[in-house]
Amino acid sequence: MTNTGPKSRSRAASGVWPVIHTERAMLAKDLIGLTEEQWETPSLCSGLTVREVLAHLTAAASLTPLRWMAGVIRCRFDFDEQVAMRLAEHLGSSGAETLERFRRVVTSTTKPPLPKMAMLGEVIVHGEDIRRPLGIRRDHPIAVLTSLAGYYQGADLVVMAKGRIGGLRLEATDGPFAVGSGPLVSGTTLALVMAMTGRAAPVDELDGDGVEILRSRVPG
Repeated sequence: MTNTGPKSRSRAASGVWPVIHTERAMLAKDLIGLTEEQWETPSLCSGLTVREVLAHLTAAASLTPLRWMAGVIRCRFDFDEQVAMRLAEHLGSSGAETLERFRRVVTSTTKPPLPKMAMLGEVIVHGEDIRRPLGIRRDHPIAVLTSLAGYYQGADLVVMAKGRIGGLRLEATDGPFAVGSGPLVSGTTLALVMAMTGRAAPVDELDGDGVEILRSRVPG
């Protein structure tokens, strides 16, 4: 019989950090040797370069709930301004310095008031925001991606995934993830995760009658 009691859930939650640390370490490794021109490549995260997205990841791994709240108050509850302010704090003077600052937080367990799964989503999704425009590929473990997709299917706060996929049937072609009912959207688990979190380019990798509906819900 599967143990789903509080102790079991606690162990599962604590097990997320090693996965986060692995994903951060792999991202840092992938970015060694980038030129300054490459660092200025537009990311899949609208309006940000790959270097700025990496600085954002460093900020997320450096913010305690208290510092996060202090920043929110300082920015008068303008959350976009808070993100921009923290990003600037960790950007550094060059791409190499931005990467070095990120490497210092690879094993950090510091986080703003977000679930651990949201932090895992940060490094995987933003990691792909960085890698894809640079032509870098990472084969994430399918079990990790399946867990992340399961988290995002019910997320409708910071990431509006739940509303984005409402009325659609999502099915992974490379793993067990499947959710919803309605017109079908199928593809790799990673492409589904990226589309669920509002990335337009990965929608082109998906198939099914529901693709155009999903595309209409993803920012251009």
